Amino acid sequence: MRTTTPAPPVPSASTTRSDLAAALTRYGFGAATGLIPMNAPGVRLARGLVAAIMGALGSTPRGTAVTAVRAPVRGDWVLGPGVTYGRRAIYYVHGSAYAICSARTHRSLAARLSATTGLPVFVVDYRLAPEHPFPTAAGDIAVGWDWLLTQGYAAEDLVIAGDSAGGHLICDLLLHRAATDRPQPAAAVLFSPLIDLTFALAAEQERVRRDPAISAAAAKRLVDLYTAGVDPEHPRLRLDFWRSDRLPPFLIQAGGAEMLSADARYLDAELRDHGGASTLEIWPGLMHVFQALPRLAPEADAALLRVRDFLAALDTVAAHTDSEAS
Repeated sequence: MRTTTPAPPVPSASTTRSDLAAALTRYGFGAATGLIPMNAPGVRLARGLVAAIMGALGSTPRGTAVTAVRAPVRGDWVLGPGVTYGRRAIYYVHGSAYAICSARTHRSLAARLSATTGLPVFVVDYRLAPEHPFPTAAGDIAVGWDWLLTQGYAAEDLVIAGDSAGGHLICDLLLHRAATDRPQPAAAVLFSPLIDLTFALAAEQERVRRDPAISAAAAKRLVDLYTAGVDPEHPRLRLDFWRSDRLPPFLIQAGGAEMLSADARYLDAELRDHGGASTLEIWPGLMHVFQALPRLAPEADAALLRVRDFLAALDTVAAHTDSEAS
């Protein structure tokens, strides 16, 4: 059932628990990420390691329903307890450097997002690098979106959400649609979005505070598996937000302890500077995509409540606009 618990404000400071979680991550998972080679065995190891962490630190609500879709697009419908199909839905694009995760690893996050918002969530299972390099993932994301439109959903009745590299894929899709004046979703919700694929922003942030989970150099090696041989100035890699006035409202959440907080700030500034609407939340002391790890970060559920209220506020504005028009 959709919760009515009021959403708390974004904390003003980190907690002892978040500081301890960051320290433990730095000397555990964080130490291992720099040692994993970027070859086939290394990628398999990374996939298994991240899947295990997501499973151990996630939490899937009892009563969640999952329905697999295998053609013409691959993915999972995830419905939290009490949630049913209706006019609206969330299209979710997972992250992890285009190479690591899947619809299955993100099932817990999708289920909790569904339970909190009351909306069914379709998690697209796009093909991964290095087996499927650029632009495969971007193409699969577009196919998934178009497939949802054939299922009876109007663009304005969909919310697009995602994390990490999924944020870049989402922005690429929305900017491409803006360039051709096609309808946009009602909103975009991004958790710890990756925007700068050169990791220059992340490296600069890293000099201020080291990311407890992974270094900018190690993360770039993973992303390079997807972008190998492609000019980094390619317009689908180095995104231009000059058409932000044609994009939906964004909610951007990132952890204060992660290097991609720099990307979150950059994206928020680019959207605003080019006429778009953006709400930025930096959660002090928290790590990359903390929303997926409620057993590590209790703030994960609070962040999803803020997603719920962000979407509800947009609904209120849309309803008021419709009543004035009539």
